[in-house]
Amino acid sequence: MRRRRPDGRSAFGCQSHRLDVWRMTTLPESGMIEAGGRRLEFTFHGPQPAQAPTCILLHEGLGSAALWGDFRARLAARAGVGVFAYSREGYGASDSITLPRPLDYMQVHACHVLPHVIDAIGAREVWLVGHSDGASIAAVYAGAINDPRLDGAVLIAPHFFVEDFSLAEIRKAREAYETTDLRARLGRWHSDVDAAFRGWNDAWLDPRFANEFDIRASLRGVRAPLLTIQGADDQFGTLAQLDAIDHEALQCSHSRLVLPGVKHAPHREASDATIEAIAAFIERSTRAHQT
Repeated sequence: MRRRRPDGRSAFGCQSHRLDVWRMTTLPESGMIEAGGRRLEFTFHGPQPAQAPTCILLHEGLGSAALWGDFRARLAARAGVGVFAYSREGYGASDSITLPRPLDYMQVHACHVLPHVIDAIGAREVWLVGHSDGASIAAVYAGAINDPRLDGAVLIAPHFFVEDFSLAEIRKAREAYETTDLRARLGRWHSDVDAAFRGWNDAWLDPRFANEFDIRASLRGVRAPLLTIQGADDQFGTLAQLDAIDHEALQCSHSRLVLPGVKHAPHREASDATIEAIAAFIERSTRAHQT
């Protein structure tokens, strides 16, 4: 059992989640669910949650369900799992948000929305696969929510604390949004493109964000096995992010894969290697759990 404070909260501040009754028995290929008071769009590939474990894909700070592309179907086919991707509030065709986002928006989503997403789709065995912001959300969930359905987490280019290295690239993104066709290109993927971009960019560049976001403490509560995948040339973070897991996550196994010549999106830049690593991790962790 994970350590809980006397008030029922984890050391990271999330309430222990009570499992709700499973509400959706058959998932269509796409649709909307309601979770945390928001309507969220989703896509689904592979076997149903009652038939196999479910990988839940958590996108990056400017991502959406659709931006995972064919990674979704390919991962489902290779790993033999259901793959559920959804757009968080403010992204894709999901309900929009009021700006500014709270600076702890990732922690809030992990504690107060993601548990209800898992409930809503009837997932019984869960693997979280998160990229960038999504990886941070997965880490908070794994460390703060005592969920027996969670079998493990894959963290692709995760962030656990703010580096000046990252902020320099995020400032470049703001300039590109204001001076190039970046806004129009993002508009292909988001119903409210300003909410998607400003919600992410303004939060990260807020001077208070570094104090609000440091989530290294959440790693101390992780029990489920972790796989981290990062590009050696990641322009948004250094390998110090992965080192934080080795320093803080002392109650779980941790495997890491660093891909040479790859930047911030291994699932797009080196999709074959990333899918193979995730499938092997799931297979290896499942065998270890069964012995």
